[in-house]
Amino acid sequence: MTYRLIVLGLLTGFITGAFFALLDVPIPAPPELPGLMGIVGIYLGYKLVAESGISMTVLESLGL
Repeated sequence: MTYRLIVLGLLTGFITGAFFALLDVPIPAPPELPGLMGIVGIYLGYKLVAESGISMTVLESLGL
């Protein structure tokens, strides 16, 4: 992963957030820190499991 992609992602999010504020539209994300930390937790949990190599499919779980 390059820093360029990280900066472009941050810039895109910043511009999108500014656009939502300009139009007085609620952002499609939790507006408070606990909600934001929940999203960060989901991302970190996903990365942890993906890196561990553990996986299953929904159909396997249902026995189909």
